[in-house]
Parts: sequence; C-alpha cells; structure tokens
Amino acid sequence: MRLFISTIIILISISSTKADTIYNIIKIPNLEIYKIDNSNGLKYLRATKPFQVGIRNDNVTCFNSDIKNIEKKFQLIQKNLNIYQPNFLKKINLKYIVLCENLSVSEIDAAGVPNFKMKTLIIDINFNKKYFERIVHHEVFHIINDSFKDYFNEKEWKSYNPKNFEYAECSTCTDRINLSTIKKTNGFLTEYSMSTASEDMAEVFSFLVYDKKKVDEKLINDAILKNKTSFIKNNILKISNNFSFSK
Repeated sequence: MRLFISTIIILISISSTKADTIYNIIKIPNLEIYKIDNSNGLKYLRATKPFQVGIRNDNVTCFNSDIKNIEKKFQLIQKNLNIYQPNFLKKINLKYIVLCENLSVSEIDAAGVPNFKMKTLIIDINFNKKYFERIVHHEVFHIINDSFKDYFNEKEWKSYNPKNFEYAECSTCTDRINLSTIKKTNGFLTEYSMSTASEDMAEVFSFLVYDKKKVDEKLINDAILKNKTSFIKNNILKISNNFSFSK
C-alpha cells in the first residue's frame, strides 16, 4: 500500500514538473504534452484547465477540451501543419501548438492566437468547421509575418488596392468578419480580407496553401489579386525557396 501511494506521489510530481517546464518555456499555465510530431518537430500541447494570459496587452482566455474532442480534430490539424518542413518552421519560429476551445482575446472570439516570440500558436479546436482547415494556415501566416516584417511591407501591399479603399484600424474594430469567398473579388478573397492589411495577407496565403484552385479561378479577371498573390509567393520563397503551395 505504501509503495502504491509512493508511486502515485511520484507520478503527480513528474506531471507537475512537466507542467512547470512548459510554463517556463511559453508562459501559458495548465498545459501538458498531447503529442510530439517527430516528422516536423512540432509539439502539441493541450489545456488541462482553463487559462488566461496576457499577450500584447490583450487578455487571452481559453478552456480545456475533452480528450475525445481533441482526438477528433487532431488529425485535421496535424495534416495541415505537416505541409510545413522542419527548417521552415524553425525559420518562422513556430514550435508549440496549444489545443483548447472557446478561445477569446479581450472577450472577442478568436480562431487562433500566434506568438512568435514564444514560438507558439494557440488554436481553438471548436472554430467554424467549414473554414477550420484553411484558418490553420491563416494563423500560421501571422507567425510568418511577425517573424519577417521586412518582407511583408504593408505600405507596398496597400498600394495594390483600389485608390478609394481603406482598411479598418484593427481587425476587431470592424464588422468585416465573413470568411466565405467573395464572388466578385476586386482584390479581396473574403470580406475579412478587407479588415486590415495583415489579415488580407493571411487570407491570401491561406488560400494559396489550402485552396489554390479557388485563387486561380479568381485571378483570371482580377489584376489586384494577381499582384497580391505574387507578393505573397515571392516573399515566402525568400524565406524558403523550396516552399510548396497547393496545386
């Protein structure tokens, strides 16, 4: 009996030590390792309890998910992130994927929260099923953008837009939130693309990686979109000249 109790105490101690180690690395509490992907080096972490952290002066809140729910979504997430080669992930500073649900930033719902300084991307596994896979790539682009600001010059990007168009001051201070594809694009693939320059870039990147055929259909009659896709492709290839976009 004493041996059994001692074993339990040791296991709890080991678990606590691992949680403390994760916190010391990425500054997010209540996490444990869910899976390590040996093919690209990504470490997937799951929330064991709700957590709240401050990132860029915003409060980020997310809740723990049932393990069965994570298992349902994990294959989709892993499949999409496996397109990124280990060297590319290292260059953009992405190593940890945090899986949780009901993610919000300053009480506003969010699909993901990137933090390139901590090499971390938080993903809401319950985000809209219709757009979930594409949005994974959208959030990865924010990591890319933050890591290579000089490559993704917003002033140049804005010069491609119609002269009378203006982005909102921030992605959360506008009602341009629809993620469905616009029929007559005129330089923008979705309504959300029209929120800010960085969100516009992220939307273009996400389509190029996940649904390039849809972009190609729009390019035929959209010179602005042609410029934008060339901008994204050329600058991604500066980071990794063997990066592969979807066919």
